[in-house]
Amino acid sequence: MAKVAFLGLGVMGYPMAGHLAARGHEVTVYNRTAAKAEVWVAQHGGRAAATPAQAAAGAEFVMACVGNDDDLRAVCTGAEGAFAGMAEGAVFVDHTTVSAAVTREMHEAAATAGIGFVDAPVSGGQAGAENGQLVVMCGGAQASYDRAEPVIASYAKACRRLGDSGAGQLTKMVNQICIAGLVQGLAEALHFAEKAGLDGRAVVEVIGGGAAGSWQMMNRYESMIEDRFDFGFAVDWMRKDLGICLATANETGASLPVTALVDQFYKDVQKLGGGRWDTSSLIARLRAMG
Repeated sequence: MAKVAFLGLGVMGYPMAGHLAARGHEVTVYNRTAAKAEVWVAQHGGRAAATPAQAAAGAEFVMACVGNDDDLRAVCTGAEGAFAGMAEGAVFVDHTTVSAAVTREMHEAAATAGIGFVDAPVSGGQAGAENGQLVVMCGGAQASYDRAEPVIASYAKACRRLGDSGAGQLTKMVNQICIAGLVQGLAEALHFAEKAGLDGRAVVEVIGGGAAGSWQMMNRYESMIEDRFDFGFAVDWMRKDLGICLATANETGASLPVTALVDQFYKDVQKLGGGRWDTSSLIARLRAMG
């Protein structure tokens, strides 16, 4: 069992840290809102720290799941950042979905301090985090990954290193590009079924086992038919992720016409007041159009 710090107790980080404690790891947590860290400690044990540096002091592994590039820089660097509290040879594992550029920046800063750094964004959403069934995509040095993988396994059903620093984040971008197109296609299909007078549930029961079937279809068609979106991965978060994808595509020369279009469709959903709705709410946009 390892001494672990976990930074960021949002909808993903809170249960992920809980799985670490349940596996017997010695866990110290930090959250920007300290009261939430105290609630976590009351539920899971361990202890709370006032700063990332204090949480990281003496930890073999520091896990983070925060909001964006700036949040990651804030918990890593500076006098109160995790790097200031970590000992040489410790490993920082970042589960935040951020740009590959900030990942490489933090990797270099960690290396200067003699710290390992693994970028390890996740897929599986809140349910995956709560059930310990996340898919984790990693980048970084092989040795750092090999040390961290058994700890990451506390909340992962699959974990793989895809390459050097940034490879995990680039793979997460591929994941989000796939999801954007899938959800838009599903939204259009169910909208078409409604307009054609078909029973959407019966249609999915028939086609779900064929070539059109997908995780998104089988896990989101019911709530899409019911016009219920108060759960899951928020549109605001998806737009943040797609913004990273599109910016990286500009840097690499990749063409993402469908992704760019779906990003604008999500902007329309935000205008409907759906910023915190699940990403499957793309169908609400179609219904609003008549």
